[in-house]
Amino acid sequence: MFTIPLLVGNLFQQLYSISDTLIVGQTLGVNQLAAVGATGSIQFLIIGFAQGLTAGLSIITAQYFGAGNYRKVRQSFAVSIVISAIATVILTFLSLYFIGDILNLMQTPKAIEADAQLFISIIFGGIFSSMAFNLLANVIRALGDSRTPLYFLIVAAVVNIVLELIFILVFHMGVDGAGYATVIAQIFSVVLCIIYIMRRIPLLQVRKKDFTTFSAKDFKQHLYIGLPMAFQASIIAIGGIMVQSALNGLGTTAVAATTAASKIDQLAIQPMMSFGVAMATFTAQNYGAGKYGRIIKGVKQCLLVSGLFSIIAGALVIFFGRDLVVLFVGNSEEKVLQLSQVYFNANSSLYVLLATLFILRYTLQGLGRSIIPTIAGVMELLMRCLAAIFLATTVGYVGACFANPLAWLGSCCVLIVSYFKAMKMLKKKQYEKDQQIS
Repeated sequence: MFTIPLLVGNLFQQLYSISDTLIVGQTLGVNQLAAVGATGSIQFLIIGFAQGLTAGLSIITAQYFGAGNYRKVRQSFAVSIVISAIATVILTFLSLYFIGDILNLMQTPKAIEADAQLFISIIFGGIFSSMAFNLLANVIRALGDSRTPLYFLIVAAVVNIVLELIFILVFHMGVDGAGYATVIAQIFSVVLCIIYIMRRIPLLQVRKKDFTTFSAKDFKQHLYIGLPMAFQASIIAIGGIMVQSALNGLGTTAVAATTAASKIDQLAIQPMMSFGVAMATFTAQNYGAGKYGRIIKGVKQCLLVSGLFSIIAGALVIFFGRDLVVLFVGNSEEKVLQLSQVYFNANSSLYVLLATLFILRYTLQGLGRSIIPTIAGVMELLMRCLAAIFLATTVGYVGACFANPLAWLGSCCVLIVSYFKAMKMLKKKQYEKDQQIS
């Protein structure tokens, strides 16, 4: 029940990028579609860092909440605000300063380079809104409320779509209209979160003393969990940039096909990701409360449910994904449709690896073990680089499409070993607790 709102919320989060892709593809053309799509991996490099950082910070908050230490909950939120503010300034400066160089390094086709830089510059200018919403939504979820952030996401997604249509169709803006609509919608969701916290959650209403009483130890504790999760997302994104560079070298058609297909792919994997995110909060709260056996049971159940879903979702995408790509590019782009099917065949057939990866990674993070998931992220990077450098150049588009499955496999190899060690530790703790009670 905790996962369902997360799932629906993640689906609406995807509407931000899907509406950009869908509306841009249908109203502005394939080149503009490719321009927006070519920035996807760069977006994840920066925005993914923000998402990973705030998710990691909220794990500390969830552990304090599970332990019933409400003073430390507020203090944890204060520390998270300070860290997020510092990260926002750094990320905004670096991303805007180097964006042109990154696009050139990625061999972005000249036909789409100007639109790509315009769109992504607007998105990066609004990093503050993405950071703020992810921080507020994650800390609300850390207290066990996964529904409220969902409601705000739904409202923001609708605002995004309406504004995008107005900017592009009424004011005749280009890809910049899609960028501005996304940022404004995110700001709207931030305002809703702030109002909700001020009116409904006294526990998160931080005061001046909450900012002045935390120690360097508290700061380091939050960074110890938050930074590895942030860097993990960015490490994975670097692999995505390598693959995107290989795709750019294959031409605009390959970029457009991957852009459209990846949006369908992202929708399909959201339930698997949502189960993982739910396990991070579930694990953190139960670990803080000393309910170790409940964590073990929860992991097994999530692996089963998410694994079964991955098989069903994979089959649906392979058989019906091409029909959905038509919504983005129309029936006339036959080559784009053919390449999108190749993408689906390579990725969706191995969703079970991704389902396993999400559950194990987020469970370990919920336990405070952030280093191993980061090492797994490095493995993902290496496997994606392998696909980009060798497979894409020798096999072509098919090789590039296998970048994700190879990355999932490499990450799982690292996570599984650490997972069994963690479960052994939890069983020992639960046994010792049972012995003390008896």
